[in-house]
Amino acid sequence: MDLDINGQLYQVTKLPDRPLLWVLRDELGLIGTKYGCGIAICGVCTIHVDGVPTRSCVLPISGLEGRRIRTIEGLATKGTDGEIKLHPVQQAFLEIQVPQCSWCMSGQMMTAAAVLEENPSPSEEEIKRALNNNYCRCGCYFRVRQAVARAAEIQAEERVDG
Repeated sequence: MDLDINGQLYQVTKLPDRPLLWVLRDELGLIGTKYGCGIAICGVCTIHVDGVPTRSCVLPISGLEGRRIRTIEGLATKGTDGEIKLHPVQQAFLEIQVPQCSWCMSGQMMTAAAVLEENPSPSEEEIKRALNNNYCRCGCYFRVRQAVARAAEIQAEERVDG
């Protein structure tokens, strides 16, 4: 079966009940998406399916053909000059120095990117509520929220400059 992941078509082994997380990591080598709890609670494995943040650890590949999947590897873009341009969320997470152990960060960033696509200027409370179900064992929540607010600022600056 073919899966559209980060704008590229991948031919994957058709085992319908196989969770997307394991296809990404084991079959395709896209290891930025991490395994956390395995029961869709912690948010570590969050990816986007048609722009919606989705937990890949419990998502069977059977219904994904023809849908757009984006992983943490697909957030950054490549310019016409070949230079990689980080997504505003990635820029902000680096700027604020959010990660401690960084195990949860890809899921945090994928959730944050989806939040900002839906609401480019979220309030502090909206950010907190949107990221409420993404867990961080290191307790970096304050810095995560700061980074999401900063990413919103970066996006706004890009719209003005763009």
